Amino acid sequence: MIKLQIKNMVCPRCIMAVENVLNEMKVSAIEIRLGEVLLNQELKTDELSTFKSKIEKLGFELLDDKNSALINKIKSIIIGQIHEKNENFVLSELISFKLNKEYSQLSKLFSATVGMTIEHFAILQKIEKVKELLVYDELSLKEIAFQLDYSSSAHLSAQFKKVTGFTPSEFKSLGNSERKGIDGI
Repeated sequence: MIKLQIKNMVCPRCIMAVENVLNEMKVSAIEIRLGEVLLNQELKTDELSTFKSKIEKLGFELLDDKNSALINKIKSIIIGQIHEKNENFVLSELISFKLNKEYSQLSKLFSATVGMTIEHFAILQKIEKVKELLVYDELSLKEIAFQLDYSSSAHLSAQFKKVTGFTPSEFKSLGNSERKGIDGI
């Protein structure tokens, strides 16, 4: 079994895009998940080159560096936790558990490589999720705060204003124009 690490592959649509590339190339995958593709056999040099070229056109990057792959896994865990809310864990404990490494080591690597802390990246992801939920207009601010594990709607509002420059109600009146894709953070 061969594992390919892919950077910027952070949402279900990304998985479908990579799956389409593999189908187009007539390469079958065992599994395709956030940041990874598992194949039965190694790609030939020309196939690997074609695959790399095609996914780069889609905004992805084939990783060959262990640290880059680890950073990508950290981002995928954070995005999964915030946008899909699969587990109810403290983020640092979840990352450490899933990667079987000390959080302090992962945190230092992330900060040095990405230029921001894991916590700041998580906050930016949370704010993007808040924006999404505000645009949908199905939940109150209090419900959004509860869903995203904020201590209160006041805490959420303060953090939202600090990051975006807008209050949640001001943002809501702007509509969809200020949102970023989760892979654009």
